[in-house]
Amino acid sequence: MTDQATLEASAGTASTTVREVPVQLPSDRGLPVLGRLLDYTRDPIGLFRHQWETYGPVSPLHAVDRAVVLLGPDACEQALRNKDKAFLNEPAWGRVVGPFFHRGLMLLDRDEHRVHRRIMQEAFTRDRLAAYAGRMHPAIADGTVGWDSDPRFRAYPALKQLTLDIAADIFMGGAPATSPAEMDRVNRAFIACVQAAAGVVRADVPFTRWGRAYRGRAVLDGFLRHYLPVKRATRTDDIFSVLCHIETEDGEGFSDDDVVNHMIFLMMAAHDTSTITASTILQLLGQHPLWQERCRAESLALGPAPTLDELESLESLDWVTREALRLRAPVPALVRYTVKDTTVQGYRIPAGTHVVVGVQFSHVMEEYWTNPMVFDPERFSPARREDKSHRLAWEPFGGGVHKCLGLYFAGMEVKAILHRLLREHRWSVDPGYVAPIDNHSLPFPKDGQPLRLVRTGSAR
Repeated sequence: MTDQATLEASAGTASTTVREVPVQLPSDRGLPVLGRLLDYTRDPIGLFRHQWETYGPVSPLHAVDRAVVLLGPDACEQALRNKDKAFLNEPAWGRVVGPFFHRGLMLLDRDEHRVHRRIMQEAFTRDRLAAYAGRMHPAIADGTVGWDSDPRFRAYPALKQLTLDIAADIFMGGAPATSPAEMDRVNRAFIACVQAAAGVVRADVPFTRWGRAYRGRAVLDGFLRHYLPVKRATRTDDIFSVLCHIETEDGEGFSDDDVVNHMIFLMMAAHDTSTITASTILQLLGQHPLWQERCRAESLALGPAPTLDELESLESLDWVTREALRLRAPVPALVRYTVKDTTVQGYRIPAGTHVVVGVQFSHVMEEYWTNPMVFDPERFSPARREDKSHRLAWEPFGGGVHKCLGLYFAGMEVKAILHRLLREHRWSVDPGYVAPIDNHSLPFPKDGQPLRLVRTGSAR
């Protein structure tokens, strides 16, 4: 049977019949070794749309590893909810970034994941989030004090430095002995570890992505272990100290290695993903001045240092944030690995399969969203709630037991940053500007995302 005949036969099979994953067409096999990796880095949505239109919700894909791609909220939900316990995180993420985010929460599974997550939840209770919000505003004010009027302000690197400074304060308690040069070294180490996701040579080889990441991990490990004794000896309200001291009711806590591993992962997630979302919002509000003014009016109605409850009351900014996460999810695809045969949307996926869960594609499917490529924050308004068209139509934080633990912290941080900028600045972006996104790992604008920034005054 030809490849096309296999596809047609699969398409015509009743949904109750277990089918094999469609055979990959010769035209879709891509380059030797790399497969379709370059197609993904050029246009992930375009590649996923092709997969969906050609094969449906479950399809073969070769991008360094041979994998199966799950598309659409129904298929993604089956993998993320993982009712039959067929999908694991660690073998999948371990293959991509394992040596650099070793034993971070995302790389743990089953009982071990459950225990670690239960302990870590104590660092993100609502009371603690409220305290973090109070500490965040001075860090944001200090970090943006030099953001003066500039017709070619590069938003992305400025935001990345700002979110790292916030992470140093909220996560590290300020790290008072750390110089700006040391924090720059830490930032570059995080970048190296994240960029390892696109590595083709997966070994500690000089001048490769993985080689740089191995050295970056050593920097991060040494940086945190330097502060570990004092964090163990004292109790403060920063996350590093909290992780050193929190215990469950059963007395379960973290070892030194656990604390370091979780801190590396949390600091990466906190400043990389928040940077992507904040920079996307800046672009969108710069291109839609009416929405910028609408958000500004709400922020000016509050003081310069709103409480957690007040940040959550910024309705227009909340809708804009959700729309930015829809249009550019900081983590557009998740990975899993099957440890036993399972069935997704009627297709059999055998044990030992690498699986890509294409969450970003669900955000732009016309079946669930009106004009999905158009910026329209009111789609999240109570009158419309298009995100409720399916439980996982909008899933920027994943789902199931591995749903992002820091999602409320991230939302608070992004809103606090934008609140400050809306009160002190105006900015504009050419309506025709399309950010040139680097998709080798987490998506970011290769040009630094320039905008015309005007400081309007101090709102301290």
